[in-house]
Amino acid sequence: MKANFLYLLVFLFTISCSKKIEQTKKNNHKQYITVLGTAQDGGYPHIGCQRSCCANFYNGINKKKNVVALGLVDLENKQKWIFEASPDMHTQLSDLERNHLKKENIIDGVFLTHAHIGHYTGLMYFGREAYGKSDINVFAMPKMKGFLHKNGPWSQLVLNENVALKELRASDSFGVGQDISVTPILVPHRDEFSETVGFVISGPNKAALFIPDIDKWGKWDQDIVDWVKKVDYAFLDATFYDAEEINNRDISEIPHPFVVESMETFRELNLQDRNKIHLIHFNHTNPLLDSSNKQVEKVLDFGFKIAETGMVIDL
Repeated sequence: MKANFLYLLVFLFTISCSKKIEQTKKNNHKQYITVLGTAQDGGYPHIGCQRSCCANFYNGINKKKNVVALGLVDLENKQKWIFEASPDMHTQLSDLERNHLKKENIIDGVFLTHAHIGHYTGLMYFGREAYGKSDINVFAMPKMKGFLHKNGPWSQLVLNENVALKELRASDSFGVGQDISVTPILVPHRDEFSETVGFVISGPNKAALFIPDIDKWGKWDQDIVDWVKKVDYAFLDATFYDAEEINNRDISEIPHPFVVESMETFRELNLQDRNKIHLIHFNHTNPLLDSSNKQVEKVLDFGFKIAETGMVIDL
């Protein structure tokens, strides 16, 4: 009887300690970034895909991957922002609300990188057909802002005041809260409708670079290696692992830095700096989407990290 009672006391003490430890972990995150999606614009599974990569989803082997997005959360000042308005934004905003910060307004602001479908079309959920509230801040570069103003159905969001467009300027830091700033940086990409930017997200202690889309590192007028050295984290375009996975399309129409090219670009970095790099924005064909593929081990051994939904990094 005494043994059972002692066992019960130990069990209750363990549970209590576990809860305290878990609460401490949560309390350590005051201002942070959380990954809300990692897939390329078309998502995973991908429309029209008959390959084994997407069959693995329908067969129940792999899970759905949301289109790329980051959340920025400031628990001290009760604010939250999202980077990219992806087609999965409705569930990504729900993720922020359920798992991070619940408040009256759904989001304090949306930061857009450019006008490709995976990065802005989630704005549709703010319209009268869905959320239908007023004055949600949307931060965009001048051409991106003009595109939304002039073209339906996005112009209706502006007309009905569902969104309030705020203009950003390249390389100008924008304060979004106490000790947090966002700086857009122009990068070369297929700019059919708008310019393209990455963002530096700076907190009180650390900074993160977010470039989900760029043509090639060598096309940029800035040195990506120097940028990685400057920041504490770098979420970088890893759309394709190599050229072999896209053998049914003209790769010149959809240029991105191959992961194998990035490994060569960052070879000069020490392991500590390589560890800053979190690969993101994966095409459905990218073998890095499946942890059982040999390419995953190769990339991790090199020192890169693979971004995963739910990941949290402190600022």
